[in-house]
Amino acid sequence: MDELVEQMQRDLEEIGRTCMPFGKHGPAHHPPNGVPIYDLPVEYLAWFAAKGGFPKGRLGVLLQMVHQMKVDGLDLVFDTLRKRRGGRTQLRPARPRNFEFGGNS
Repeated sequence: MDELVEQMQRDLEEIGRTCMPFGKHGPAHHPPNGVPIYDLPVEYLAWFAAKGGFPKGRLGVLLQMVHQMKVDGLDLVFDTLRKRRGGRTQLRPARPRNFEFGGNS
């Protein structure tokens, strides 16, 4: 049992160090390293799952783990990793919000 816990801890540490190396969340669009894989949108990960699978190798295994954790509602597990890096990755600029409604009721 201890071995399984240790492997899970190593996997989480590796997820925390891994950034998306290609695509719209890669370094070309999010310099210098790309988006950390734990901050990838679940819809993006679901696209991999639906369109023929995750990339080959260790990256694919890690992406699949992140996807499953997000689908299962365990995204908060990544909060510790986010705090280490200074917070959640902003994938798009924040838009100003206006909650004023016109007209008098």
